[in-house]
Amino acid sequence: MIISVDDIVSMPDFIGQDTKILQKKLNALELLIRKYTNNNFQNRSIRFIGNSLGDRIFGGHPFIRVDDTIQISESEVNDGLYVVTEVGKNFIRLDKEVFTVDSNMVTKVVYPEDIQVGIINLLKYEVDMRDKVGIKSESLSRHSVTYVDYDANNQVMGYPVSLLGFLKPYMKARF
Repeated sequence: MIISVDDIVSMPDFIGQDTKILQKKLNALELLIRKYTNNNFQNRSIRFIGNSLGDRIFGGHPFIRVDDTIQISESEVNDGLYVVTEVGKNFIRLDKEVFTVDSNMVTKVVYPEDIQVGIINLLKYEVDMRDKVGIKSESLSRHSVTYVDYDANNQVMGYPVSLLGFLKPYMKARF
């Protein structure tokens, strides 16, 4: 989770927004950023291997805390992103159930502050501008509307290129 829904809802621009919809948008934006940049934002120094049962991974690392995002990889079926909801002495509890597997590689995912600010700006765009997409200018007298041509030069994945500029330093080469 790049930023929590509670943090978003506490901002003036998002008061009164449905938290379930915001959570879905946050999850989608997280996946979009990871795919677009080809960067998984893993902190490979905070990693362990543990078996899983129910919503728990047995094992742990002293630097994994509640509300941290982890990525499970090199597992038979549990590969993906999860949020830590509880940290016990010998286990971590996740926000979703995982399949019982003997070996899961768990790595902490850390997003820089500018990625978090960029996500907030993308959400503001969703709330304020999504219904006006395509309109370049509009005038009242004699009513004229000018529409924007969307192509690869001025939009990426449904967002204006100017809003995704914060991702440029995190782009990794694709092979």
